[in-house]
Amino acid sequence: MNQPIKLSLEQEFSIRCFADQVQQMSREQAQEFLLILHKQMIVQETTYQQLLKHEWRLDSDAVSG
Repeated sequence: MNQPIKLSLEQEFSIRCFADQVQQMSREQAQEFLLILHKQMIVQETTYQQLLKHEWRLDSDAVSG
């Protein structure tokens, strides 16, 4: 897995739109937005971890039940 992940054209477009949106923000708006985005990323990561634990039956409910 040494190769970089190739993004789709739609994903590249989304990144460009995001960059344009951020360019229009003030520094304060960008900082607030960055904090919100970071929190959402952590929630997403935690959700994935919980889903994988459940799917792989690593959660305590699956072990005891």
